[in-house]
Amino acid sequence: MGFKFTETEINEIANILGVKPKFKANNYRFMLEHKETARKLTLEIYPDIPIGKEIGNLISVYTSNTHLQLHFCNGFVASEMLGEITFIGEFKGRVSGLIIEKEAGCSLYANVDASLLSGDFTKLGPEVMLSGIALSLTEHILPTNKPE
Repeated sequence: MGFKFTETEINEIANILGVKPKFKANNYRFMLEHKETARKLTLEIYPDIPIGKEIGNLISVYTSNTHLQLHFCNGFVASEMLGEITFIGEFKGRVSGLIIEKEAGCSLYANVDASLLSGDFTKLGPEVMLSGIALSLTEHILPTNKPE
């Protein structure tokens, strides 16, 4: 059985981001705004919806000039210290991560080799190092690292 968003997880995300979600028919919507940088971001979490022929979690992010989606999200890490949520999707040793910041910023790392998350970052080129560091905090929740 795959990862499912519950009210507990939604509340944890709300606490880290500092906004209450609005439940709409099939999703939770978080509207973030950071006045100092004039950034606005909308995060939508669609738990257990049809995605093609399967059921999964969909994460959508909207900004004034971007729309990002993470299909089949199978976990997240909430960091109070960093003020961010990292949503991950993993498939066959490749990890994609969508990071949402409390200050209405976001980053996407897609199709990252999972072995980079626990390797020696100093041996990586700077253009690759950032993805490994940013997603390394999710290594413990990756489906491939969980006992059956």
